[in-house]
Amino acid sequence: MLNYDPLACLPSSEELPDSDDTPVDNELQDLIPGLLKAILAMAWPERMDWFFGVDMGIYYDPNLPPIVPDGFLSLGVERFYDENLRPSYVLWEEKKLPILALEVVSQTYRGEYSTKKAEYARLGFLYYVVYNPFRRRKPRLEVYKLVNNAYELHDGNPVWLPEIGLGIGMERGTYLGIPREWLYWYDRQGQRLLTPQEQAQQSERRVQLLAERLRSLGVDPDLI
Repeated sequence: MLNYDPLACLPSSEELPDSDDTPVDNELQDLIPGLLKAILAMAWPERMDWFFGVDMGIYYDPNLPPIVPDGFLSLGVERFYDENLRPSYVLWEEKKLPILALEVVSQTYRGEYSTKKAEYARLGFLYYVVYNPFRRRKPRLEVYKLVNNAYELHDGNPVWLPEIGLGIGMERGTYLGIPREWLYWYDRQGQRLLTPQEQAQQSERRVQLLAERLRSLGVDPDLI
C-alpha cells in the first residue's frame, strides 16, 4: 500500500518566485530590516535555529500569491539550508510560521495599518511591527502582539518581546555612514545591541588601549 503525502504534491521553494518583484520605493525598506538581520547575526552567532528574511515571499497557500513583509523573523527553523540559501519561505516546507513581521512605511501607502495588518493577524503572526519615518503627530514605531486573534498595541520604546528574548526599538545612530533614526534590537535591561560596525570599532579600541598599556610598561606590542 502506497503512503500518500499531500505535501509532496505542492510546489517547493525552488519552484516559487522569491518575492512579488515589486521594487521598494524607499531605500529604508531594505536598509532597516537589513540592519536588524545583521545585528541578530552578531548577537546569535552560535544559534542555527532562526531565520530573518528581507523582502522575501512567504507562501502560505499554493493557490495564492505570497505575502512579502519588508522583514520577518522565524524561530525554530534551520538558519541555512545550503550554500544557495533560501529562495523563499514556504510554510508547508518550514512547518513554522514566522513570529514577527516588519513593515517600513514609505510615502506610497501600502495598507500597513489596514489590509496588511489584518492579513498578518489572520495568518497568526505573533508580533507585527510598523515603522513610519514620516509620522509627526503619531508614534513612528508601533509594536502589536496577537491576543485572542486580534492585535493589541504595546507602548514603549523599546518594547520587550519575551518570546524572542529581545526588545525592539528606535533611536538615532549611524549605519553605513548614514546618521538618522534606525530600528535596533535591545537586551532585557533596555541596552541597545551593537551593530557589526560598532562591534568592530569597539574591538579595535580595545586593541589600541592594550597596546598603549603595554607601551607604558616598556613593552613594544609590535614585537609580541
